Amino acid sequence: MNFDKSGGYRWLDSFVMASIIQLANYRFCEKFLNRRNDPCGRQVDQMVQAARSGKENIIEGSERTATSKETEMKLTDVARASLCELRGDYETWLLRRDVLPWKRDSVEAKAVFSLRLDRPEYSDDVAHDSCAHILVQKRRFSQWLDADDDTVVANALLILISRTVNMLTHQLQAQGNRFAKTGGFREKLTVVRATERAIHENAPGCPECGKPMHKRKARAGKHAGQEFWGCSGYPACMGARKIDEEKLQ
Repeated sequence: MNFDKSGGYRWLDSFVMASIIQLANYRFCEKFLNRRNDPCGRQVDQMVQAARSGKENIIEGSERTATSKETEMKLTDVARASLCELRGDYETWLLRRDVLPWKRDSVEAKAVFSLRLDRPEYSDDVAHDSCAHILVQKRRFSQWLDADDDTVVANALLILISRTVNMLTHQLQAQGNRFAKTGGFREKLTVVRATERAIHENAPGCPECGKPMHKRKARAGKHAGQEFWGCSGYPACMGARKIDEEKLQ
């Protein structure tokens, strides 16, 4: 059987943006957190780990799509949750300074929101080109991310994090839709087994979707205890035939 293609994370805007966030978060922690405002270093550790989790779970989820759509969705959700945690840290940072996050309609917020990522163009050396692409895209936000004012950097990161969380939310929806239509690795294995079983049983094709059928036994209703041909795509497909291949009414 064929595996779905995996490892396409380098083309995802969410991955590029999460990479920018991780790099900018490193700079923020190194520049603005110290023994005075973070004496035990726990804040740095938590923020660094949250930013890392946001990016790395996008990677792992993409790599797992070939064998487990369920795991892919779970890891995408972990990435989203980790970035939400990091967003909370930056909101708290501003509140500790009696500063409010930029309003969405402010000049500063609109400027950060308005910048869109370029589409990646990679050669055969994808790893090299991907890293170069990330650095080029990061420089587009440099006037905010490289600022000496911690509140400016924090506000810019809040916007980038929110944009990435929104991207991941849409990714989750798309992954769920694909899973509903095609299933995952386990579902495809079931189809493979059902096909082999159908060959041995000389089973007909499903009258609804054409997938191979195999023998089932009705558990309830007027056909209770009777054998019938049931679609291997059940419960997504409810197609059924009598053993004599007449479609059940």
